[in-house]
Amino acid sequence: MNFHILGPLEISAADGSTSPGPGALKQRALLALLCLNAERVVSAQQLTDLLWLDNPPRTAATALQVYVSRLRKHLSALGAEPSVLATRAPGYLLDLGQRHELDLHHFESTVARAHQLNALGRLAEASELLASAVALWRGPALADVRGLSMLDDLGRQLDEKRNSARELWVETELRLGRNAWVISETYGLVADQPLWENLYLYLMVALYRSGRTADALGVYKTLRNKLVEGLGMEPSLRLRQVQRAILSRASWLEDRAALPLVS
Repeated sequence: MNFHILGPLEISAADGSTSPGPGALKQRALLALLCLNAERVVSAQQLTDLLWLDNPPRTAATALQVYVSRLRKHLSALGAEPSVLATRAPGYLLDLGQRHELDLHHFESTVARAHQLNALGRLAEASELLASAVALWRGPALADVRGLSMLDDLGRQLDEKRNSARELWVETELRLGRNAWVISETYGLVADQPLWENLYLYLMVALYRSGRTADALGVYKTLRNKLVEGLGMEPSLRLRQVQRAILSRASWLEDRAALPLVS
C-alpha cells in the first residue's frame, strides 16, 4: 500500500486501485498528519491540538479514538494489516515497514541522490532523477485538506521542497546545455512564481546562449519592473551582474558548465 500526500491525499492498494482516503475531513486530516510523521510516534495530545487548533472540546480524546478506529477500518478495507496504524504510547504511529511506501519519502531520497550526482558531475543522471522526483507531484501538497490552517502551513512547507527540486532541475539542464528545454520550462515556472529571481537568472542565460540576447535583456527588464513597482526594490546583485555580463558579452556566458553565479 502506498500513501500519497504530494497532491490530494490518496492511497494506492496492492492491487493498483486508488482511494481518495476517508470522506470525513477530520479523518483525512488525521491520516495526513500521520503521513507527515510516518515512522514516528505522534502523541494523542499533539494530534488533538492540531486537529482542533489548540481549542479542543471536552470530548476530543474520545473523538480522536473514534477517528483512529474508523481510519483503521478504512485502511483494512483497502487491504492493509492492522499494524500499519499502531497504538504506541503516548499516541499513534503510521508504521510503513517493508510493505508500504510514502511518496514524500521517495521524493526526498530521490532529490538527495540527485544532489550527490550533481556534486560528482554526473549531470544527466541527476537530471533524470530530478525529473522522476518532480513527476511524483500531482498538485499542491495536501491539496484537499488545506482548509485546516495547520495543514495549509505544512503543505506550503512541502511545496517549497518541490520548488527547490524544480530549480535544481532547471540549473542542471542549463549546465547540460539544454537551453531550449530550460527556456520552455522556465517561462511556465515564472508565470506561477513571478518574483522567483533565480528562475529569471537561468532563463536569461539560456536565452543568451540560444542567440536571443534581446529577449534575455527583456526578461531582466520585466522582472526589474515588477520588483521596483511592486516592492520598491532592485533585482539581486547576481541578476544585475548577469545583465551586465550579457551587455558586455562576457566570455563565461558561453561556457556551458559555468553557472551564472559570478561574483
